[in-house]
Amino acid sequence: MARKKKYNEDEVVEKAMKLFWRKGYETTSMQMLEKEMGINKFSIYASFGNKHGLFLESLKCYKARVHVVLDKFKNASNGVEDIKQFFYDSVSSNFKDDHIKGCLVTNTYNEFSNTEDALIKEQMNAFMDNLKELIIEKLKMEGTRSLETVQKQANFLLLAKHGLAAAARVNDKQEIEDYIEMTFKNI
Repeated sequence: MARKKKYNEDEVVEKAMKLFWRKGYETTSMQMLEKEMGINKFSIYASFGNKHGLFLESLKCYKARVHVVLDKFKNASNGVEDIKQFFYDSVSSNFKDDHIKGCLVTNTYNEFSNTEDALIKEQMNAFMDNLKELIIEKLKMEGTRSLETVQKQANFLLLAKHGLAAAARVNDKQEIEDYIEMTFKNI
């Protein structure tokens, strides 16, 4: 008969996600995960297979967490103003006192960009492709831009979003607001 788990999987994945978010995948050790999650390696391996499996579950947890912000962005109908609001919404959690900064997806995208991890790359590319499509959709709403301009501005804004996520790790709120305002000055 299988042993009953003495922990809530959703809770331990949330704890692991926060650790990966703060430290990154490579820097996070199994010992750090044990301590943060409050369970032993055996339980981690039994529930998630290995560190990689736990990381994949952590990414799912993060995506569920940011789903609200993405849905708000997707369902909005004010074009460029929606993109700007999305930028603000995506960094608003950076100014809480939980010591978690930036965006786990952007951090992961950067950390895994030179690896051969197909599962992680597939998830990151799907997320970024979806975000770019949303940006394109919002840019098209005004009907004043050529398709070529929309594409170039979407590329620019996606890169600006990466920069914003990186800056949110170290810059203060006023600097972030200035960055966002300047980004949209000529869009």
